[in-house]
Amino acid sequence: MQVTHATSLFVLILYSVHVQIRTSLQVLALQREGDAVEVRKQRTAFPPNFVHSLDGSHMMMTAVACRDAGLQFAGVHDSFWTHACDVDQMNRILREKFVELYSMPILEDLLESFQKSYPALTFPPLPKRGDFNLREVLESPYFFN
Repeated sequence: MQVTHATSLFVLILYSVHVQIRTSLQVLALQREGDAVEVRKQRTAFPPNFVHSLDGSHMMMTAVACRDAGLQFAGVHDSFWTHACDVDQMNRILREKFVELYSMPILEDLLESFQKSYPALTFPPLPKRGDFNLREVLESPYFFN
């Protein structure tokens, strides 16, 4: 399964059947292009992997904006760091990039890419958007800390 995010990050999530070869030193897992896909793993892994890829998109957008603002940036998973004197500015950037990312039609784009990739399948309709004003994140002191 493949997805392209708003940051043009291409994500390929593929769990295929592989052959294991046990040696005296290690176990090798061999996988060939065209091998059968493990449907159960693919189905259960997609939702969390998709969310993690969105987290990664947010981190990339934040890192680029911090660089453009002259801030030092470091990050691991969902932990973002900068120098203490720049934390307030990074917090503002962090929120701005979150709002920018989630203002995009992420689910609509995902559905469209699935429909193009798998034209023989039918997909359920997307859930309706709620009434939360995403811009409230910009003023939330505890959204990230």
